Amino acid sequence: MEQLTWQKSSFSGTNTNCLEIASDGSLVHIRESDDPTTVVTTTRAKLHAWINGAKAGEFDHFVA
Repeated sequence: MEQLTWQKSSFSGTNTNCLEIASDGSLVHIRESDDPTTVVTTTRAKLHAWINGAKAGEFDHFVA
């Protein structure tokens, strides 16, 4: 994997335990800042669909 520029949410502040995201064209990479060696890679379209599902509450039963 080439050198990626990782970004975390501004809501994370100085917290070092958060999700980070990076892109290299058509692929999006997601990792946890406290375990940067484990990276999930997906497409922009699949990430977009997942975010829309999360906003719609489709995954709420996992945290309730």
